[in-house]
Amino acid sequence: MEGDGTNLDAAIESLLNVEKQMRLAGDVAGTRKAVIDIVELCYKAGAWKTLNDQIVLLSKRRGQLKQAITAMVQKAMEYIDLTPGIDTSIELIKTLSSVSAGKIYVEIERARLIKRLAKIKEEQGQIYEAADLMQEVAVETFGSMAKTEKIAFILEQVRLCLDRQDFVRAQILSRKISTRVFDADPSKEKKKPKEGDSIVQDAPADIPSLLELKRVYYELMIRYYSHNNDYLEICRCYKAIYDIPAIKEDPTKWIPILRKICWYLVLAPHDPMQSSLLNATLEDKNLSEIPNFRYNLYVFKIDLIITPGGFISMITYFLFLL
Repeated sequence: MEGDGTNLDAAIESLLNVEKQMRLAGDVAGTRKAVIDIVELCYKAGAWKTLNDQIVLLSKRRGQLKQAITAMVQKAMEYIDLTPGIDTSIELIKTLSSVSAGKIYVEIERARLIKRLAKIKEEQGQIYEAADLMQEVAVETFGSMAKTEKIAFILEQVRLCLDRQDFVRAQILSRKISTRVFDADPSKEKKKPKEGDSIVQDAPADIPSLLELKRVYYELMIRYYSHNNDYLEICRCYKAIYDIPAIKEDPTKWIPILRKICWYLVLAPHDPMQSSLLNATLEDKNLSEIPNFRYNLYVFKIDLIITPGGFISMITYFLFLL
């Protein structure tokens, strides 16, 4: 319920006068405090419509300071999960997204808002709308966004495209991520920013680590390559997941993956890449833990199974082992 409208309007009017004085005087701290006070006042009064109106009004005031808009957007974002209902949350997100559109200094906040709105749409079963929303934002151009947050955002874009079976766009988006980034050493990448460089913000706590993002990336690529039965690429994706330290340390995780590597090696057409991967897999000591797969890969390598019937029998045997 909204609070006493008369008292609220009077309090807001008083704060707006303070904000005007601070803004015209170029007082950054004072202006920032005034806009935050207005946002907090509306929230405490439960006046959500008034909050949206004031956010728009404050953002459009002549000569409004960037720092004030940034503080206002960040403060209002804290209340998204505290709204009385999903419709109110959506309206607040849309208001903040509209206010931050086209403003580089709040581009990260807008990206996070779009991601939250897309999540709501997905939960409501509106996959196409969620995917379209996410594609509005090109986070790869954001200089101040943390690398892991960029990757996580792009992976969400890819996932939503796959969910709606838009494989062409999923591939285009996936190419924005260089696989070399997963092999980088984070401890060596932290450098002091030079003068004029953007200060990279810390990623939110819910953003996975780089190695976890690597796993998610290759799992999504497996989904992509599966739609056109590109068995060699599927095998390479499983190999990349298999090489993640957290996977290799746990037999319950790497044994199923190693089995799939063997299976897709057999299915993949013979070429130099397949042959190289086959040899590397046979040299893996872990393969001794699944001797049946090791034996059949060895047989497959030396071409002992040369008849179509024999090859089909081998495929059937691998299916049984899986």
